[in-house]
Formats: sequence, structure tokens, C-alpha cells
Amino acid sequence: MKSGTPPWDDRLGVRIFLGAVLVLGVGAVTAWAVALLTGPIIFHEHMLLVETPHPDPEVVRHAEEAFDASWQLTLLLALIAACVASVLVSVFLARRIARPLNKVRSAAMRVAAGDYSARVPEGAMGAEFTEMISAFNRMAAELDETEHTRKRLLSDLAHEVRTPLATVDGYLEAMLDGVAAADSETLSMLRVQTDRLKRLAEDISLVSSAEEHRLSIETQAVSVADLITAAQGQARSSYAARHVALEVDEASEGAVVLGDRDRLSQVLTNLLDNALRHTQQGDQVILRACSDSTAVFLSVEDSGRGVASEHLPHLFERFYRVDTARDRAHGGSGIGLAIVRSIVEAHGGNVRAESCGLGHGASFTVELPRHG
Repeated sequence: MKSGTPPWDDRLGVRIFLGAVLVLGVGAVTAWAVALLTGPIIFHEHMLLVETPHPDPEVVRHAEEAFDASWQLTLLLALIAACVASVLVSVFLARRIARPLNKVRSAAMRVAAGDYSARVPEGAMGAEFTEMISAFNRMAAELDETEHTRKRLLSDLAHEVRTPLATVDGYLEAMLDGVAAADSETLSMLRVQTDRLKRLAEDISLVSSAEEHRLSIETQAVSVADLITAAQGQARSSYAARHVALEVDEASEGAVVLGDRDRLSQVLTNLLDNALRHTQQGDQVILRACSDSTAVFLSVEDSGRGVASEHLPHLFERFYRVDTARDRAHGGSGIGLAIVRSIVEAHGGNVRAESCGLGHGASFTVELPRHG
């Protein structure tokens, strides 16, 4: 990419100035030509209208010569004054227009160099400049946030991979040293860790595909009641093992959504798994379904430990955890809710999280377009 100061003849301010001078020159030449062609003729006709029996031709000639000399000098002086004034105004306007553009250019070069904190101060140059600067600042802010997210994702991903790899490496080293035997228990532990890595890779691939609009979706009419029943059946055993009550409130009134049955089932499964990780023995989770004329609402509400308000906007980000140690202890990769959002948005819906704070549980609601 070209950098540095552009040549003087390639600058916008110079081009604006030269354009203004060109317009002024064309106007001056046009004014001079029109005056030259019409002025003497009109004056001559007026001289002939003088109420004298026989106008003296010599007097008329001298009057016309005086008129020609006076109007040409006057017009020349007027054009010179107009040119000087126009040049001064053009220089002022060119600099005024180029100044914010130079600021945008400098900030853009900083962003291109990796400094995403660059911003352009807004000025009073009109709505178009204000919109351009606002759009640039929003872009820079989003790039800044994306860069922070990327760094955090790489750090979190390295941590996610490091733990199972360290476990596998430790067991393999113990078996090579003869400290541990390759019995069924050891092999089972190794399988758990490799499954964790496999699941992590699949989850990351799924989220990336959805964000890049490459998620494969087999569209069909799906009964909301069937989705609720299947999700309840799949989660029943894990909830029973943790002694957490799972209740269902299915009031969709036969509503149908258009989408991928397996993907939508994964949405409910991930939400129920997330609720189970954040509840304890004796808590309750309610799986609800309702609808109106245009949308279907699926929600998972728990009476668990809740979520602080500062965490709510980030819950659907990849690898974001409210309680890192607790989530990892229960097998969470920090990517389940990101998968939920990706699948829901791929179906034209949206998902939101709500909580009244710590100790008051949490609610996750999915809104999907109703079919038929």
C-alpha cells in the first residue's frame, strides 16, 4: 500500500482549487466574450436613438471608442478582482474540505498499520462528512473489538487445548515409564480427553461456518411440540443424576417453524446443558414454548445462581465464561451459547439472556419466525 504524503498535484485540496480556478476561468472568458459581442452593438443602437436631426458620425464614433475603452477596462478590473477573491475563497474552501479528509486518511493509515484505537474527531463540515467520520469511527471501534476478541479467543483456545493435551501426555508418559498400565480405566480416561478435543474442534467449526454463512441447513417444517418433547427426553437422565427438576410448559398451540430439526434440537440441548451447569441440587429448570401470530418463543428458565448484569452482553461470545473454573469442571467449553446464537440467527431468529442478578436465576429466550 502506498504511504506517505501524496504528490502535490494528486491532493484533493489542489484538485478542488484547480477545479474552482477552471470554473472561474471559463466564466470570465464567457463574460468577456458576451460583453465584447453585445456591448458595442447595444451602445451603437442607443446612440442612434439620440433625438437629433442628423447625429454627427464623428461624435458617435468618439462616443463608441470611449465606451469600448471604458467597459473593457472596467470589465478587466472587475474580472481581476473577482479572480483574486475567488482564488482566496477557493483556497479557504479547499483547505477546509481537505483537512477532515486528511484526518481520516491519517487515521485509516494507523488502522491499516494495526492501531485500531485511531479515531477521527467530528467537525462541522456538513451531514455527509459527519456520516463518513461516524462510519469510520464505528468501523475502527468494531475492528478494535474484533482484535481484542481474537486475542482472547486465541488465548482461551490455547488453554482449552492445553488441558486435555496435558492429561493425555501425562498418561502416555506414565505408561511409557511403566508407572501406569494401559488398562481399561486409563484408556477410558484418554478417550474422554480426545473426545473433548474432538468436540471442541467440531464446535469451533460449527460456529465459524455459521458466522461465515456456510452452515448447512436442511429446511423442513418442524413441530415445536416435537422439539420440546425430544429435548426433554434427551436431558431427563442428566438432570435426574444431578437432582435438578426439569419442568415443561408447552403452550405453542401446534406452532410450526421452518428450519433444520437437528440444528434446532441442538439449540435446546445447549441451553438445557448450560442451565444444568449453573444450577445445583434442588434447583428447577423450566423449558417453555409459546407462540403468537408471527413468532415462536422457546425459553429455558432456571433458578440457579444467576448472572451479573455486566456479563449479560457477552454470554453469547465464543469462550466467554462467567465462572471459568466451574464451567471447565462440568465439561463446558465456553462455546455452547455461541453455537446457539449462530444457529438461531441462521434461521432468521434471535436469542437473548435475562437475569435479575446473582442468586435470582437466568432465562434464555429464542425467538423464531412462525411458519404457516
